[in-house]
Amino acid sequence: MRQLTAVALALSAVLTAAAPAYAEGDAESGEILFYTCSGCHSIADYSNTYPTYRVPKIGGQNYDYLVMALTAYQSGTRSHPTMRAQGESLSAQDIEDIASFLAIHKLEY
Repeated sequence: MRQLTAVALALSAVLTAAAPAYAEGDAESGEILFYTCSGCHSIADYSNTYPTYRVPKIGGQNYDYLVMALTAYQSGTRSHPTMRAQGESLSAQDIEDIASFLAIHKLEY
């Protein structure tokens, strides 16, 4: 039992250390900023016309991944004309806010 408790405590410490850091962004501001994104990312099985592909639902995605992806669209290192256009107007704080909002919402968006 003692070993099990030690393992549980160690696992808890690891999970806590690996927990996503949402403190960088304000999820409430992110919800407001995400409003225009929801026109594509909130529709089940939505495919856009150009380029043609299925638009992913991004709610519940990893915070760090969302920041990296939006920053890459913004800079043009990740290509998608619509996402680039959307990303160009975002500040670093806007991106962190959107990522915070999406990371805590499962597949709603």
